[in-house]
Amino acid sequence: MKVMVGASTLDLAQGDITLQQVDAIVNAANDRLAGGGGVDDAIHRAGGPAIMDECRRIGACPTGQAVSTMAGSLQARHVIHAVGPIYRDGRQGEPGFLASAYRSAFGAAADLGDTTIATPSLSTGAYGYPMEDAARIGLGCAIDFLASHPRVSLIRFVLWGAEAFDTWRRVLEELSPTQRMKSL
Repeated sequence: MKVMVGASTLDLAQGDITLQQVDAIVNAANDRLAGGGGVDDAIHRAGGPAIMDECRRIGACPTGQAVSTMAGSLQARHVIHAVGPIYRDGRQGEPGFLASAYRSAFGAAADLGDTTIATPSLSTGAYGYPMEDAARIGLGCAIDFLASHPRVSLIRFVLWGAEAFDTWRRVLEELSPTQRMKSL
C-alpha cells in the first residue's frame, strides 16, 4: 500500500528488509549495538561482519536514539541502528521513546543524504510493543517527517508477516483521509 505525503511516498511492504534496494535500512537495534534476534540478526547476517565491527567501535546507543554504520554486503548505503523501548505498560515513556527512535533514524538517514529509507516495525518483536500502537506512532512520525523533509522521497515500512502488514495497512487507511495524503 502506498500513499503520497506531498511529493514523497509512504509505502508498506511485507517481506525481508535485507532485500530492499534503498539508500538506508533501519535496524531494530539494542542499546549495546551488540546484535540480537529478529530483524537485527537478519541485517547482521545479510550485511556481514563489517557492520558489527563498526557497531563495536561506536559502542552503544541510548533508547530513543539512532546511529549509522556502513551497510556491508546489503544493497543499501547505510544501516541506521535505532533503539526502541522495551514495552512495559505504556506509562513508562514508551510512546515518546518509540517516536524519538523513528525521528532519530529518519533524521540520521537524511543527514547522510539518503533519500530512500526502509524501516521495520520498531520494538514490536522481542520488545513487546503492541503492534497497533506502534503502527500509529511509526506512521505518524513518517508522515510528519516526509511533510517537513521533501528531499526524502520514500519511507517504506517493511513488515514481517501477514498479521503485522494487515495491522499497519488498517492504521494507514485510517490516517489516509487527512489532507496531507492521497492514495496512489
